[in-house]
Amino acid sequence: MNNLHLTAEEERLLGGQDGDGVALAMRVIVSLARLERAPRLVEITSAHVDSCLYHGQVSLDFAGKLVSLGAQVRVPTTLNVGSMDLLHPGLVRTTTDAEREVAARGRQLMAAYVDLGCTPTWTCAPYQLPHRPGLGEHVAWAESNAIVFANSVLGARTDRYGDFLDICAAITGRVPYSGLQTTEARRGTVVFDCGPLGKKFLRSDLAYPLLGHHVGSLAGGEIPVLVGIPAEVSEDDLKAFGAAAASAGGVALFHVVGVTPEAPTGRLDQLPRHEVNLETLRATRRRLSTIDEGELDAISVGTPHASYAECERLADMLRDGPPLTLPFYLSTGRATRALAEETGVLRELEAAGVTVVVDTCTYVTSILSPAWMNVMTNSGKWAHYAPGNLNVDVVLGSLEECVTSAREGRVVLHELGA
Repeated sequence: MNNLHLTAEEERLLGGQDGDGVALAMRVIVSLARLERAPRLVEITSAHVDSCLYHGQVSLDFAGKLVSLGAQVRVPTTLNVGSMDLLHPGLVRTTTDAEREVAARGRQLMAAYVDLGCTPTWTCAPYQLPHRPGLGEHVAWAESNAIVFANSVLGARTDRYGDFLDICAAITGRVPYSGLQTTEARRGTVVFDCGPLGKKFLRSDLAYPLLGHHVGSLAGGEIPVLVGIPAEVSEDDLKAFGAAAASAGGVALFHVVGVTPEAPTGRLDQLPRHEVNLETLRATRRRLSTIDEGELDAISVGTPHASYAECERLADMLRDGPPLTLPFYLSTGRATRALAEETGVLRELEAAGVTVVVDTCTYVTSILSPAWMNVMTNSGKWAHYAPGNLNVDVVLGSLEECVTSAREGRVVLHELGA
């Protein structure tokens, strides 16, 4: 047993003076701290909760227990996707008993987290919301792509917090001072030289999900340092990279030299080094895509949730040219959808035949038809998970390739780097 130091206030929370709900959450946090041999706890400024996605009765039981004990979050707390699109419930399939159970209990679970005081954001991309943590802030974020973005792009500090730990951190306002909450754990451990990919390719949106999947597959739980990435790389590109790296491996933090706030500025000769070239990423696309030609049944983009800039870009692509011949799904957050509605972008997307999904994502909820076998996406994360989750074949392409393929009804891919 390590010598975990608790402040007087933390002892009070653990002892139940603020209620049994807080005491329960505090016991979970303290147990984790002792397991990780943390010397103390650290106060957090915000939380992002993934436990609101229904995974079975235990999900409801834990949330319901906290509600019954009167627990409330004590820091601003956003919510990840749930098992329903609450704005468009008709999109969620409920033809089987299992689907009806997930829909009903998923809705109950989402309501329970609102009862706990969480903000009903229902997005896997909380970093797209107006209030996001800054450099050095300690937070407790769950959901792998949110974690890696907060650590890497924002420079906030969060370890990987899974279901139940996330809401306990929000209720207590504390997490163990361990892992990526500490300075020493945030140093890069392996270098990936992306220079051989060339600036032209690195300015394409397809570069980043492919690069993320490749880096994640090799790095595992290491902290990659990327060199050779253009300084003007967008947050959407970094989002795509991080999401793919976190799903292919255990990457929770990466550094991009000259771009991200904690990236090293000195020599990197002492670290293991990998060179990435176009042939490497061509092979990565072949591994991620279970098909590379033939007819398609649907397109699904927006995993992680599409930003407003991505919605605008899709609307621009659809403004001229042939109509879509395939079902086309775009997943995004409520806040982004509201802005798109205000500016008219939503109207353009829907008029072009795009189905906009909120509150959830198409690879975790029964939205796509079970008869569809071949689906295209621009997301490395969706391509990684959908074959197992949905029993579909998948092909990964750029957003432009997705639009062209949706118009022609078949896979249309361009040579990488051409």
